[in-house]
Amino acid sequence: QVQLVEFGGGLVQPGGSLRLSCAASGSILSVNSMGWYRQAPGKERELVAIISSGVGTNYAHSVKGRFTISSDNAKNTLYLQMNSLKPEDTAVYYCYVGYRGNAYWGQGTQVTVSS
Repeated sequence: QVQLVEFGGGLVQPGGSLRLSCAASGSILSVNSMGWYRQAPGKERELVAIISSGVGTNYAHSVKGRFTISSDNAKNTLYLQMNSLKPEDTAVYYCYVGYRGNAYWGQGTQVTVSS
């Protein structure tokens, strides 16, 4: 069982930055994959960035070059650094972990990009 809690959402102006954090209840050393998804109002949940064991890192085309996913295994924490934010990045952001065939999700954190 893995429990995930996100931190760091909020309101930011276009062009600004935010860093999301996702604290895991257990070790993230042996997970198969971990990443961030987002869901905007009226839209389906979509992949933002993911780290897959043995594969590497993948980003959605819309965030490539602006967002950076990273992890601190010692702190069991996943991060998403978001720079040059745009209004279309507004969404609820969810932390995700894939472990032993199961998918685990955080409760989500709201990111709003608006002037």
